[in-house]
Amino acid sequence: QVQLVESGGGLVQAGGSLRLSCAASKSSFTDINTMGWSRQASGKQRELVARISSIGITDYADSVKARFTISRDNAKDTVFLQMNSLKLEDTAVYYCHAVADSGFGQYDYWGQGTQVTVSP
Repeated sequence: QVQLVESGGGLVQAGGSLRLSCAASKSSFTDINTMGWSRQASGKQRELVARISSIGITDYADSVKARFTISRDNAKDTVFLQMNSLKLEDTAVYYCHAVADSGFGQYDYWGQGTQVTVSP
């Protein structure tokens, strides 16, 4: 079992920056593999924003490349999303997720979400 807790969301003006954090709580028998962030804007489907493998290989949605940076601290089971040059269309609920293996196969886990609102 893995629990993910996000923090760092809020209200920011267009062009500003925010940094999201997501800390995972798990047993010592669980290995966390890929971690990432997805978002869901009002009335739209959830979309992948960025993800990072356990060895640091990253993948970004085209809409956030060169503006967002994902990173992780494996020692603390924490993933970060640095968001710069924020646009109105970045407004959404941001969800942290992780793929973890407790010895019984890999499962997906999701956080509760944190609201990011970009104002004009």
